[in-house]
Amino acid sequence: MNKELWEKSVAFHGHQCPGLAIGFKACQAAAEKIGIGVSDDEEIVCVTENDACGVDAVQAILSCTIGKGNLLYRGTGKQAFSFYDRKNDKRIRVCLKAKNHDGLERSQWQEYLLNAPVDEIFTFSEPEFELPEKARIFTTILCEICGEGAPEHKMRLQEGKIVCVDCFKNYSRGW
Repeated sequence: MNKELWEKSVAFHGHQCPGLAIGFKACQAAAEKIGIGVSDDEEIVCVTENDACGVDAVQAILSCTIGKGNLLYRGTGKQAFSFYDRKNDKRIRVCLKAKNHDGLERSQWQEYLLNAPVDEIFTFSEPEFELPEKARIFTTILCEICGEGAPEHKMRLQEGKIVCVDCFKNYSRGW
């Protein structure tokens, strides 16, 4: 285990926990399997399927961030991360194996995660979705109800007015 990177992850996240260890080891697994490292811009992309502690390790170690457009959230709730290397056209999906850790203290579970081989902790597969396009800059449109600006692809048309997601009144009849 790279203690320096672990400490960097802990400092970013604010504390040690098993969830952070999952993301930390997922990054280690991706580095071992496809050779990725720190992302200066958008050359490394991570699609996380959860919004839990481990995502902070991805940000701290690989420099994948929502702001740069190379950290994307796909809310399945699974402890899974898909990593893409744009330069070398490599990709891998890393998913935590279902493992019964009942009876282990949090600290014991964390130590197991940090020290076990990545092949023991995760399953590996090809991501089922294509590499997302690079981040684009969109024209800002003002909402005709609240007057706040949002990118054009987030706006809606309602009763002939262009409105933001917050002002849009969804119409649903049950399905």
